[in-house]
Amino acid sequence: MAKCGECGPGYKTPLDAMKGPREEIVYLPCIYRNTGIKKPDYLATVDVDPKSPTYCQVIHRLPMPNVNDELHHTGWNSCSSCFGDTTKKRNRLILPSLISSRIYVVDTGTDPRAPRLHKAVEPIDIYWNCNLANPHTTHCLGSGEIMISTMGDPSGNGKGGFVLLDGETFEVKGNWEKGPKVPKLGYDFWYQPRHNVLMSTEWGVPKCLANGFNPADLEKGCYGSNINVWDWTTHELIQSIDVGKNSIPLEIRFLHNPDAAEGFIGCALTSAIHRFHKTANGTWAAKRVIQVPSKKVDGWALPDMPGLITDILISLDDKFLYFSDWLHGDIRQYDITNTQQPKLVGQVFVGGSIVKGGPVTVVEDQELDCQPDPFIIKGKRVQGGPQMIQLSLDGKRLYVSTSLYSGWDKQFYPDMVKEGSVMLQIDVDTKKGGLKVNKNFLVDFGKEPEGPALAHEIRYPGGDCTSDIWI
Repeated sequence: MAKCGECGPGYKTPLDAMKGPREEIVYLPCIYRNTGIKKPDYLATVDVDPKSPTYCQVIHRLPMPNVNDELHHTGWNSCSSCFGDTTKKRNRLILPSLISSRIYVVDTGTDPRAPRLHKAVEPIDIYWNCNLANPHTTHCLGSGEIMISTMGDPSGNGKGGFVLLDGETFEVKGNWEKGPKVPKLGYDFWYQPRHNVLMSTEWGVPKCLANGFNPADLEKGCYGSNINVWDWTTHELIQSIDVGKNSIPLEIRFLHNPDAAEGFIGCALTSAIHRFHKTANGTWAAKRVIQVPSKKVDGWALPDMPGLITDILISLDDKFLYFSDWLHGDIRQYDITNTQQPKLVGQVFVGGSIVKGGPVTVVEDQELDCQPDPFIIKGKRVQGGPQMIQLSLDGKRLYVSTSLYSGWDKQFYPDMVKEGSVMLQIDVDTKKGGLKVNKNFLVDFGKEPEGPALAHEIRYPGGDCTSDIWI
């Protein structure tokens, strides 16, 4: 069995990582903004070891010093991109705050089961040093630095830049991006040094989406349409790939093989998966390879309900692609052995907006014969739909949480805000494909001591397939 950290943080290759130990605990940011509970967001440590007496329980909570931060996605101070450097340790979890623009640095190394706050980077440091705000995705770099994408400027306008933090002091070093061009919007990113490229995506203008989704904002240019291509060496924006007006391209994933010059991106509003790849002339292109049809409905905000693909990931062996349809309520597994023709091999419904007995009636459906039953597990009816997903290193367990973002949770799933989100586990058939809910696994964040919380992204202490990049 491979052991993480023998030659610096992480693993030498993605296939080595697949041989790593089974996850025993996971970290999730839990949000109270927009819930009516005037408490700080916190980092929850959850026991996921079936042999443990505290299995499926929150065993530690680390509250932040401030309220209304909107903790969102997290990342590491170092990962497999630093493999081979024995001076580096994966011992600090970086927690950017989407709304307050603070960045918290949490010590997970001293006691992984009881993390403690190490440092807070205040918004003013990001504003003054970078003229950026609304930090989102964190990736460590092979240089030892930490890079965080942003969605806006200090005034709440859209701006797709990148903040660099020192990997030891966590001081703001400045902007990563150079040159005259900066995308109007930002969100997620991934880099692939062997092809001298970084790719970033676009959600929306922070001041437009801060408190909810208004369809009128689509025609005002408030939401994203592009994959932005950067030169890894010069840090300059060199190309923008249009994947559809208002498509809202969110999570972007290269194949894990560092030689690969291709990957996938999930577009939320158009509910499409695009494959992007390097062309013969060295530029980059994208083509839609999966389309989730909208459903015609009554009793909802619009007559057509998209699936709303909000998270995607690729297994470490680059065999399967997974994604969640937050509104329709299903998680899908595709065989991507042929990346140009993904094949659906697994699907499971765990909630969503189209369940029987709810306010929404489906009047036309290209995929289902009838509306799914409400999802009930261990006596609890799950409100909301599947959102953030995380795969075990061996690919056999898929963890799912149901909160997207508190402003949108409140709008689309008000009952989830009242009753709290959940974390579920899906068993995966890694040979033929197939998904099945583990009926013995439920973490109910509706029973938290300070009141129902909205739990978001899932991280393993030893790294995972959405935090680690191999170079």
